Amino acid sequence: MYARCGSLTDSHLVFDKMPHRTVVSYNALFAAYSRASSNHAISALELYIQMETKGLRPSSMTFTSLLQASSLLQHWWFGSSLHAKAFKLGLNDICFQTSLLNMYSTCGDLSSAELVFGDMIDRDDVAWNSLIVGYLKNNKIKEGFRLFITMMRVGFVPTQFTYCMVLNACSHLKDYRSGRLIHAHVIVRNVPVDLHLQNALVDMYCNIGNTRTAYEIFSRMECPDLVSWNSMIAGYSENEDGKNAMNLFVQLREMCFPEPDDYTYASIISATGAFPSSSYGKSLHAEVIKMGFERSMFVGSTLVSMYFKNHESEAARRVFYSISVKDVILWTEMITGYSKTTDGIRAIRCFFEMVHEAHEVDDYVLSGVFSACADLALLRQGEIIHCYAVKLGYDVEMSVSGSLIDMYAKNGSLEAAYLVFSQVSDPDLKCWNSMLGGYSHHGMVEEALKLFEEILKQGLIPDQVTFLSLLSGCSHRRWVEQGNFLWNYMNRIGLIPGPKHYSCMVNLFSRAALLEEAKEIINKSPYTEDNLELWRTLLSACVINKNFKVGIHAAEEVLRLKAEDGPTLVLLSNLYSAARRWDKVAEIRRNMRGSILEKDPGLSWIEAKNDIHVFSSGDHSHPKADEVQAELHRLKRNMIRTGNDDRGSR
Repeated sequence: MYARCGSLTDSHLVFDKMPHRTVVSYNALFAAYSRASSNHAISALELYIQMETKGLRPSSMTFTSLLQASSLLQHWWFGSSLHAKAFKLGLNDICFQTSLLNMYSTCGDLSSAELVFGDMIDRDDVAWNSLIVGYLKNNKIKEGFRLFITMMRVGFVPTQFTYCMVLNACSHLKDYRSGRLIHAHVIVRNVPVDLHLQNALVDMYCNIGNTRTAYEIFSRMECPDLVSWNSMIAGYSENEDGKNAMNLFVQLREMCFPEPDDYTYASIISATGAFPSSSYGKSLHAEVIKMGFERSMFVGSTLVSMYFKNHESEAARRVFYSISVKDVILWTEMITGYSKTTDGIRAIRCFFEMVHEAHEVDDYVLSGVFSACADLALLRQGEIIHCYAVKLGYDVEMSVSGSLIDMYAKNGSLEAAYLVFSQVSDPDLKCWNSMLGGYSHHGMVEEALKLFEEILKQGLIPDQVTFLSLLSGCSHRRWVEQGNFLWNYMNRIGLIPGPKHYSCMVNLFSRAALLEEAKEIINKSPYTEDNLELWRTLLSACVINKNFKVGIHAAEEVLRLKAEDGPTLVLLSNLYSAARRWDKVAEIRRNMRGSILEKDPGLSWIEAKNDIHVFSSGDHSHPKADEVQAELHRLKRNMIRTGNDDRGSR
């Protein structure tokens, strides 16, 4: 009575005062402890040792309860020793076998669970459900799904919990067809749909991209809990539907219950991250601080991502350093954020800071930092990080291999790039593209085309990156025939050329003095916002080839898009000069003097003593600017002195 009322202390006191304890009294307390938490389950195991010292013979019910306690504790050794003891006593009824099956499944010993299941003569629905759940909990999703289908085929009915687990598996596999079939089975069998099953259905439909059906289920819920709201908001977020996610979040905020948690805010910030930060991000950040979630890693990682997407790296940095306990996801967001905003220096520094603080590094982090080394052409830093990746064993990961090949190739170390490439057993398209891009970038177009043929032989389908590298190489070598072939092949396999592909073709035709063909390509380009640069490229080619007619047309197109475009006016002046139209040259130069034409300052960087220094033209803000100037003056004096000495010796 005390045990069923939840008072285990009183129950144990009564047990201690019993003058004669039997197996039945022990079993009653075993059952009470095994139904409670894992803290009480330990008491059940301790009580069993006491029972053995009394010389009492355990029954099937004893083992059933103790196996349940072992499952709560995930104590495989104790559970398997109970199995051996029961086998010795000849106990083998259906309740004991089911508990044994559940214990092995919970402890991750699926081989033993399968053997127990195979020995069961009269399997009930609990036995089937136990093994299915065991498979799914241990990431044996396909095996669990097959057993689920077999179970229904032989006529057993899954429990609501089993339906939830299988639907979660469909979400994980993004198996839309199977998910719908299970939903149909629930409807046809008239299975009672509780809140947990409704949440599993919402989550499944969201994960496979069908937010419309997910919302239909959500809207029919009598009393959705926070899990329901979070699943729906996260579903809209993952499917890039920020508007509906925000509408749902506003509805939730208007309700008294449930209150949003850190997971809710993480989902809504992620959903609206692509919008301007002034629209939603900053106000949501303020609300996060008001609710006390500003130190949450879940929320922090989405805030960092949101600010980086809006090119507000300083705001992202402030959020990052405001969180005292950081996980690998937060560090990864920071490193990849800097890499994507072409701030590779900070990405590398952040990586070394992460390593210094002994955080776990994964393949995604390494890919991001190798990309930063590639963009900045920092070979030495890349080699150091490569050694670290080898030490961790991540150099064999496909994503890391692709980034490594790209890093070595962009640094001009094609031998090292090919060495990494040759060690990949079954390279994916990213690896092929990285190697091909390296050859193309360094003018080795023949090798790049050979790799392209190998890609096709391997049965891989080249993507836009493949063709961009090849067209760029053909452009620099003025290989018109090969460029035309690749352009036509790209269109034939259904790939839509992007603005950079059009730019390559315009460059190719312009370099080959095929100016009418270049003009035709520009006119076909659907990317009107990028046409200014294409017309300017054509105008430059017209100046070199003294094609006055096409050049004037190209200049008119640029000036129509941007009336005071400085580079275009310079090129147009040069074109008129080549045609000896001095009146037009004078007119353009007067116009140029009347307008302020600005040019972005040039940037350069140097790696010295394991640190990276950035300089820009006319900038004196570097902390060692005075030392640099002093050293330059010293070198200049030495050069002058050396020059004077050479003249004197003659």
